[in-house]
Amino acid sequence: MAPLLRLLLLASSMVAVASAGSFYDDILISWGDGRGKIHDGGHLLTLSLDKYSGSGFESKYEYLFGKIDMAIKLVLGNSAGTVTTFYLTSEDGPTHDEIDFEFLGNSSGDPYTLQTNVFTQGKGNREMQFKLWFDPSKHFHNYSIIWNPRHIIFMVDGIPIRDFQNLEARGVAFPNKQALKMKSSLWAAEDWATRGGQVKTDWSKAPFVASFRSFNADACVVGSAKRRCHAAKDGWWREELDSESHAKMMWVQKNHMIYNYCADVNRFPGGWPPECSVA
Repeated sequence: MAPLLRLLLLASSMVAVASAGSFYDDILISWGDGRGKIHDGGHLLTLSLDKYSGSGFESKYEYLFGKIDMAIKLVLGNSAGTVTTFYLTSEDGPTHDEIDFEFLGNSSGDPYTLQTNVFTQGKGNREMQFKLWFDPSKHFHNYSIIWNPRHIIFMVDGIPIRDFQNLEARGVAFPNKQALKMKSSLWAAEDWATRGGQVKTDWSKAPFVASFRSFNADACVVGSAKRRCHAAKDGWWREELDSESHAKMMWVQKNHMIYNYCADVNRFPGGWPPECSVA
């Protein structure tokens, strides 16, 4: 086994044990008619999906920059047509900002697809997709968004997989003007989620269940009486990839990335989006 792969697997096995606060304190179950439930004294949350509805939750607070972490165990077995999400989002509208982790379900035996995306001022279509180096449905794994004035870094078990840089000087909008909430959901998307919609959901396997724990938001909180910012001088506020972290990201992208919008010639016949010069 390659040394870097051993390091990735070791990191994956360790980080999910981190503790965090109570879901009762930090989140609201926002939809699902009872399909979202908090357990274990507030330390575990489950979302379920059946043929009638999915479910979702959101943070009580809004953030403007921060490091947001969630440990997730995805739907086990045949999860074709299901989508589990963990993301930051503003209100909908023409200046919508959003930072996405989306987990696209699979047929039994096939790996999940992790899709990342960034919307800035209403513009998205920046998908990068990965097949992870572990089965995300068997154990909890930690997914993090580091969002500071210069970078949006997507991390899996502490390993960076994508770095979206602030390129406003080149005319690329960056989410730095409005607060975002953390939201998470489990919902049905069999028309596109698995092999472009070729594989449909087997509703005889319902209810489908995804589990969440260890939510942590070390962030600038806005929009409430609870205003604070834990932006330490050497913390996430200034974080960027050093040479070692950048090498890990490049290894993941080389060996586990299956789609990069910046390499899709058919999608952008008129030329690449400007951020692709450093993507």
